[in-house]
Amino acid sequence: MSKLDREEREILEAFESGTLKRSEKAAGTQHRHQEYAEAMLKKDARINIRLPSRDLQRLQKKAIAEGIPYQTLVASILHKYVEGSLQENNEK
Repeated sequence: MSKLDREEREILEAFESGTLKRSEKAAGTQHRHQEYAEAMLKKDARINIRLPSRDLQRLQKKAIAEGIPYQTLVASILHKYVEGSLQENNEK
């Protein structure tokens, strides 16, 4: 087993002692990822798109942070846009 940092040791200790608690956002995150999975399984069309490498790299980083493939993230963004539920984030 590799060496754990302090935060990792705390998490492991909490898990082993049974005191680890689910995040308040866990249900929402689980639901969101379920939607991603369902959308991914319902694929029935293919597109090709060209975009700047920088944009693709940023999409890939965001997908990694979400724990999903970047193509799934792109499909989710497009789906939200066409459904009118894409919300602009003014955070820079």
